[in-house]
Amino acid sequence: MDIKNIPFGTTDWAQIEPVEHEGETGIATWRIQQFGKIRVRMVAYSPGYLADHWCRKGHILLCLEGELHTELEDGRTFVLTPGMSYQVADGAEAHRSSTATGAKLFIVD
Repeated sequence: MDIKNIPFGTTDWAQIEPVEHEGETGIATWRIQQFGKIRVRMVAYSPGYLADHWCRKGHILLCLEGELHTELEDGRTFVLTPGMSYQVADGAEAHRSSTATGAKLFIVD
């Protein structure tokens, strides 16, 4: 990640307008800040959420609340709980998320 030309600032995530994205099941609510080429998101998945696609974009993701299940296209699965993170490069392993109980995430991509 090459971070340039971003002055110091703070973000009050509660003041960022939420955008809803339907999954195959459930809803993902995104609050987004864009800093040049870097997108930063606070994402909440509703209980029962399952992504409607395989994602190939790179992310650094931190689980803040709940339990996130991440499935890779090759069949491997991972479970994140609060305080755990994952990182994946653009075009690396395709992945999709789900949660039975709901989850809140902080994502940089």
